[in-house]
Amino acid sequence: MKRSSVINAMRLSAMVIMLCSTAPALAQSKFGTTAAPFLGIGMGARATAMGGAFAGQADDISALYWNVAGIVKSDKIRVGFGHTQWLVNTQINWAGATIPAGVAGTFGVAVTSLNYGNMEVTTLSNPDGTGETFSASDLSAQLSWAKSLSDRFSVGISLKLVNQNIFRTNSTAFALDVGFLYDTGLLPNGLKLGASVSNFGTQMRLDGEGLTVNFDQTGGRESGVNSNIPARLLTDQYNLPLIYRIGVSYDIVRDDQNRFTVAIDSAIPQDNAQTLNVGGEYAWKNIFFLRAGYNALFERDSEKGLTFGAGLRYNVASSVVLRFDYTFQTFGRLNPPQWFAVGLEF
Repeated sequence: MKRSSVINAMRLSAMVIMLCSTAPALAQSKFGTTAAPFLGIGMGARATAMGGAFAGQADDISALYWNVAGIVKSDKIRVGFGHTQWLVNTQINWAGATIPAGVAGTFGVAVTSLNYGNMEVTTLSNPDGTGETFSASDLSAQLSWAKSLSDRFSVGISLKLVNQNIFRTNSTAFALDVGFLYDTGLLPNGLKLGASVSNFGTQMRLDGEGLTVNFDQTGGRESGVNSNIPARLLTDQYNLPLIYRIGVSYDIVRDDQNRFTVAIDSAIPQDNAQTLNVGGEYAWKNIFFLRAGYNALFERDSEKGLTFGAGLRYNVASSVVLRFDYTFQTFGRLNPPQWFAVGLEF
């Protein structure tokens, strides 16, 4: 490699690291100021094991979440499913598929579901419960498209429908994700850059029968007035959790037997402080994988932290590949989520 290329690569890497690391200590958290916070939970066992540092890597089915431009990285049909017992007895299920369509690009679909389970109804007059139960759930469904504009540069876009449902009330919004990936060609194994914007969309407002009340417009100050007029409470509107990501990844080692990839992401969510995610993946013969990372570095009072995972890639037939991935995610004082994922390529 020419000396000038090496210098340019070093300058580019330094610039990306500066962008990734500036301001986390100065940023203020706005946690709880947006709707549908489940959209900020990273999907995919592999990406989670790498600490969520995946915007610059994004080369498997979970690219549908992290950086949609990455779904062009395979010329095979891909399907994947992920599951975890999330925090406080909640469950997350994720499913996605991508289909290459030649010069038209690559198309994809994905569904994310967060189920809170059944909870007991309590009121002021019945603080111990009324005997009734209610449920709550979040859902996101997306259609995606990506295309390689050159052998090194790809772009992608996703349209999402977002829905939240709790005790006879619900809210719906529409959102847009945009991403790009660029293989700079710098350094021996090609330094890769990625960036994405997620959840740019409409506001959400809860509505439904659960907000119906009996209303006395006189406040009980006048007699002979109907004090049981049906009325509906009006809630505020909240933005979706907009997230900016910029990431870089590089294969420090890459030969016929081994590959070791390191990745760094900076995540800038609208409803929280800017954070840094770091991770790495070791691959042996592209069959067995070990991964580790750290999520939300520099975030104050964060319960997130170290992540560990492993994966297995098995050729079922000459053109059919089966993948299994597992991740253990530490979460401070809360029970650590364990992610399970299975994928198929054909």
